[in-house]
Amino acid sequence: MTVPFAQIPAGDAIRVPLFYAEIDPSQANTAQLIQRALIIGQKTSAGTYPPNLPVLVQSVTAGIQGGGAGSLLADMIKTYRLNDTFGELWALPLVDDGAAVAATGSISFTGPTTAVGVLSLYVAGQKVSIALASGTTAAQAATAVAAAINAATALPVTAAVDGTTTSKVNVTAKNAGATGLDIDMRVGFRGAPGGERTPAGLGVTIVAMTGGATPPSLTAALANLQDEPFDFIVSPYNDPTTIAAITAFLNDSTGRWSWQTQVYGHCFIAKRGSQGALATFGNGLNDQHLSCMGIYDSPSPSWEWAAAMAGAAAVSVRADPGLPLQTLALRGVLAPHLGGRFSLSQRNTLLFDGISTFSVASDDTPLIENVITTYQFNALGDPDNSYVQVETMFLLMYVLRQLSTVITTKYARKKLKANGTRIAPGSNVVTPNTIRADLIAKYSEMEEQGYVQQSDTFAENLVVEKNATAPNRVDVLYPAILIDQLRIFALLMQFRLQ
Repeated sequence: MTVPFAQIPAGDAIRVPLFYAEIDPSQANTAQLIQRALIIGQKTSAGTYPPNLPVLVQSVTAGIQGGGAGSLLADMIKTYRLNDTFGELWALPLVDDGAAVAATGSISFTGPTTAVGVLSLYVAGQKVSIALASGTTAAQAATAVAAAINAATALPVTAAVDGTTTSKVNVTAKNAGATGLDIDMRVGFRGAPGGERTPAGLGVTIVAMTGGATPPSLTAALANLQDEPFDFIVSPYNDPTTIAAITAFLNDSTGRWSWQTQVYGHCFIAKRGSQGALATFGNGLNDQHLSCMGIYDSPSPSWEWAAAMAGAAAVSVRADPGLPLQTLALRGVLAPHLGGRFSLSQRNTLLFDGISTFSVASDDTPLIENVITTYQFNALGDPDNSYVQVETMFLLMYVLRQLSTVITTKYARKKLKANGTRIAPGSNVVTPNTIRADLIAKYSEMEEQGYVQQSDTFAENLVVEKNATAPNRVDVLYPAILIDQLRIFALLMQFRLQ
């Protein structure tokens, strides 16, 4: 047997006695890549994070300081951490585009109040309570509300009493762009059952946010990520320009899933709209590396839903990429009232339109129902369900990384011979059949762990061969059969009375 030394000289090249040892880690590597999350979002001018550069988020407090209180970035970090309290989290701070327009809305009052009460105002799903004395005029109510909004620094808006109509509060998004249009404002979301009643005599009229336009460019920020791996990417933007940038960033040809890069990753977004609007939006997408949660009439903004979905998914995927994500709780977002929820039929239709769905538990906690990708059609435009389930993408990441670990650890420096060539035991020579045996062994190991299945069929169809024209190259056809998820349990109750 020949001992495969890599550093100690062969034969009698050493004459100085006695003991020499080198270390070979090729049989010891069991390390797993840390699956990191990345939140993309705008900061405010008060945020300390440098723009367009990825930064490790040390804590929620640090994220708020880095993004600026009330910024998209800070809000997403806070919501993500409610769902993933432990995983490694990074931020990619952006600044408002120079041509961007901030969304604005207003809250107008009539009065006076005829009794003591508390106004429960919800801005982007966050509750602001304003105590009002009996006899409070409309102008006084406006002043109190504007002060309360500005005091709640975590809100994504600022407020000011209108210079002409003193009973009116003008509200402006802290970050410019179309995301501000998704800032919901309403009074008494939980209603009388939740102890929220508008003070008697007070009238409230809310004008929804309008006018926001022009998202920041992602070009420089995404380029600065280079080849750093981020498996869970959260974006607050659902406009065509930004989605195109994300698609190019992750795609199979030149992006992170390409053979040249092999960094991988998946992006999570959310979109507000009716079933029809979401269906139109989803059918305009076709990307296996993008998942979009559809929401309607939730007080919480879409960027919080995206962050919650990604955080919940990250915890599950790190533990087991094959487990279905269904029933995972979405923390930090408010479920819509019954009238604002999609029916079973509507949700099923949305799942055929590239839109992910949620259900609502009895305690009003939103639960992931099914996270799918937006991929629906192949290159010829025909229906294609290859990449429908997001678990498929994370399983592919896992299997490919396992194979990379095997090859780069055991075969980093080997000589290659054709099958059938005699090889001395322990020599630094491999054949395609040697590699094939290792691949089968690794597949069987992953089968026992529940990531793949049908190892016999896999072994029958696995091809490992020397390239016909490149003698230093091995080509592999790897026919993996990924594990499935239990999603549907169908039962026919064929009962009898006697």
